Amino acid sequence: MTPKIKLFALALPFLAALVLFAACSKKFLNTQPLNQISSEDTWKDGGLAAAFVTNIYNGLANGGFFEQELASLSDESVFVHPGRGINTINEGTLSPSNLGWIDPTNYWDSLYYRIRSANVALENLRNTTITDNALVQRLQGEAHFMRAYYYHQLVRFYGGVPLVDHTYGLNEDYSIARSNFSDCVNFIVKDCDSANALLTGKTLDRGRATPLAALALKARILLYAASDLHDIPTAKAKSATIAGFSNPELLGYTSGDRTARWQAAKDAAFAVLQAGSGYMLNLTAPASAADAQNYYTSISMGGGSNAPGIDKAASVELIFERDFTSQLVSGGPGTDGTSVGLDNGPNGYHNWAGNAPIQQLVDDYEMMDATGSKFDWTNPTEAAAPFKNRDPRFYATILYDGAPWKPRDKITSNPDPANQIQTGSYEMTHGGVLQAGLDTRQSPVENWNGTWTSYYMRKFIDPDPNVVDNNTRQYVPWPVLRYTEAVLNYVEACIELGNNTEAQTWMNKIRFRAGMPAVTETGDALRQRYRNERRVELAYEEHRYHDARRWMIAPTTLGRKLQFINVVGTLKPGALAPSPYKHDETDYTYTYTPYTDNSLENRTWIDKMYFRPISRDEVNKNNKLVQNPGY
Repeated sequence: MTPKIKLFALALPFLAALVLFAACSKKFLNTQPLNQISSEDTWKDGGLAAAFVTNIYNGLANGGFFEQELASLSDESVFVHPGRGINTINEGTLSPSNLGWIDPTNYWDSLYYRIRSANVALENLRNTTITDNALVQRLQGEAHFMRAYYYHQLVRFYGGVPLVDHTYGLNEDYSIARSNFSDCVNFIVKDCDSANALLTGKTLDRGRATPLAALALKARILLYAASDLHDIPTAKAKSATIAGFSNPELLGYTSGDRTARWQAAKDAAFAVLQAGSGYMLNLTAPASAADAQNYYTSISMGGGSNAPGIDKAASVELIFERDFTSQLVSGGPGTDGTSVGLDNGPNGYHNWAGNAPIQQLVDDYEMMDATGSKFDWTNPTEAAAPFKNRDPRFYATILYDGAPWKPRDKITSNPDPANQIQTGSYEMTHGGVLQAGLDTRQSPVENWNGTWTSYYMRKFIDPDPNVVDNNTRQYVPWPVLRYTEAVLNYVEACIELGNNTEAQTWMNKIRFRAGMPAVTETGDALRQRYRNERRVELAYEEHRYHDARRWMIAPTTLGRKLQFINVVGTLKPGALAPSPYKHDETDYTYTYTPYTDNSLENRTWIDKMYFRPISRDEVNKNNKLVQNPGY
């Protein structure tokens, strides 16, 4: 026993010192980590609470500026790089276990993650000790708006979804059934109304929720609620898949006064028109073609371009946007919303072609004549010069063979002093081998990443010659909500209620800005003009995907096979080819041949595609979820 006693005795001084150290250091050991902030402390400090709410906006991600765009899930464009899940959706092979391409702005899990953050903010702001009441109300208003926005995204992709307005604790039952479509609409409207009330009179930075944004979001969801797809008697008559679904209340209104829904949509849209103001919507006659094109290029830049002639005042169109700045972007090309030109520009400028316009979109831009007649391939004059005398919005949206563009020598050598888009093939000697244009898939500059359609997207690409798309970021905002959308929403509701004169008045405000003549039709003829007007006005703004579905015209629009165009320049007798080549109608006769191509995608339409499938993982986690029809 002696050795053990000696060991204990020797240890006593050390143990005493350890106890003394522990007693003196108790406060030190209980200090908060310097690199973390507790949840409790977040809601005691105005700056920390504001930072938390600001982070909720990150669910907007790139807005619509992903490398793959929603336009390529519609009859606006085709994504030129196969194998990214686009085909899965457009060819109708999507399923709960194979969702195809998705991004954070429409993915179930990502949206609910942001909704939870909004719920955390709203719960904690009710009992906060922050003394700045104006700040607390502002943050509550922003959280209500963002929750409404994310729910509206879920609803327009999936129909009725589980409505979660609180946070869950550990070991709770997380399963919850989908709410009826009507309940979801009411919830979103209520959040918009709360946001409007809480944000009124508050000072808000650009890019944050505002009372006007709340009004505009409310107007949008009420327009959707009144549409054919969500009026179940109408939807059942047009779709056997919906008619056979046992839970139609998840998709729309099974009964009720549809006229009242259109009236609610009209009233909500008119509230936006009264509270806001658009850009160049006060003209009493059509603008000149040159002015109209510049107006629309300026609108698409949203104040984010320094190109000559761009009117930064056009940013007044933006009610709510996703902004990009050099301080807030990260990641490489194609990942952060600042490389729209690289993602979609011509390969002859070393860009990637991305979401190339298809012929169906091009054909829907009207002629700039006395009536705004529809372009007609059977008209020999129009077919011989399909890019002449078109709606000026065409020139602000699409790059076509011979279109003027940026200086090419800033990124390549100098093979094109004329700086023109070259998507055709051209004779350089009479009867000789055709030379492929610089922006084709046989380009001598870069023979990949080129368009298949012979068109490139122009809208949203900064035309500033100093912005070299291949290696320079652009900071053009994404238009989440803009004033003209609210005008169009108002026009649509007026048409459906039979208010033809009012619809014409507001639709012509848009057309005059675009340099187009007034519409005079009524009834269904006016409805069809309106739908085409909305198509070209909002091209590439993530509306066509939803509009074709809610109007239930998708089988005859989105389901069409892809159409491209072939452009050939043939030397006129006695003419010599310019060297280097340039588009020149003095020396060349150009022929334009549209054709169908199924090699990239064999597009089709199956009625299950009206709604996205809920992923198998989500259904497995929540056994109360009902899957959408057809899946």
